[in-house]
Amino acid sequence: MDSPTRPMLAATTLVALAALTLPPARAQGNAPFIVTETGQSFTRLAEAVNAIGDGSGTIVIAPGRYRDCAVQSAGEIRYVATQPGQAVFDGGACEGKGTLVLRGRAASVEGLVFANVRVPDFNGAGIRLEKGNLTVSQSWFRDSQQGILAGVDTASTITIDKSTFTRLGTCEGPGGCAHSIYIGDYGALSVTRSRFEQGRGGHYAKSRSARVEIVGNSFDDSAGRGTNYMIDLPGGASGRIANNWFVQGADKENWSAFITVAPEGKQYSSAGLVIEGNDARFSPGVSRTSTFVANWTDDPVQIGTNRLAPGLKVEDRR
Repeated sequence: MDSPTRPMLAATTLVALAALTLPPARAQGNAPFIVTETGQSFTRLAEAVNAIGDGSGTIVIAPGRYRDCAVQSAGEIRYVATQPGQAVFDGGACEGKGTLVLRGRAASVEGLVFANVRVPDFNGAGIRLEKGNLTVSQSWFRDSQQGILAGVDTASTITIDKSTFTRLGTCEGPGGCAHSIYIGDYGALSVTRSRFEQGRGGHYAKSRSARVEIVGNSFDDSAGRGTNYMIDLPGGASGRIANNWFVQGADKENWSAFITVAPEGKQYSSAGLVIEGNDARFSPGVSRTSTFVANWTDDPVQIGTNRLAPGLKVEDRR
């Protein structure tokens, strides 16, 4: 089957396969975290973050598996794996939130793996973003309660590219579901050339951002368990959802729609939302009806040409 995301899938799979071959021990002695601007090396990620402080810097991370976490409260920091896919943060969580807790001016994450993050409130995330700009590329989030969980910062943006989200989400917590990514009221969200797969509850991508750009991704729910929507825009949004590949699996908590617009009330107008060039279908052996775009408002969402499976209604008003 032809898919516009096939080149992206190959790239992210290489990151995933590289991570699976890691030894459990750190690969470069006792100083795997190096601040490139000063040449200082540290045994703990938090020490490297604190050394940069309110400035700007890059932390390069050696191959290995780390039960580590850090809080960035200021500054602008790049977190870069020396070998993409071979620096794994396995289960560490700071402040009962996540492996990287970010509330500085900006952060960039490149080539890292975040795995097995669980905390008592069921919101354990590889990245917990509280404020500031965030860029993520060539990274893998797996087997955790959430991949990326972001708060509210309408002046900042989030960009995710060439990354993979595997076996994430849960609806076990008393506060509701966690998701593969859950973005709060941010100025804008961009997700490109990334893969979402094998969800374990909640939605694959939930965003309260005013503007979204979700283009060229794969949402493969064929091995999902108890999942909900592929893309949920609970308060509405403008922007573009295009050239994505969607497969809805059999094990669903809610299969009534692939994409939702403002199911929790209209916060932003969706009149400028364009949905086009997508491929949406059911996994083999699944026979049901569903809706591609469910809209809870009267905003004229612009739905262009999409390739939809039999039994999949283009849109409905709810």
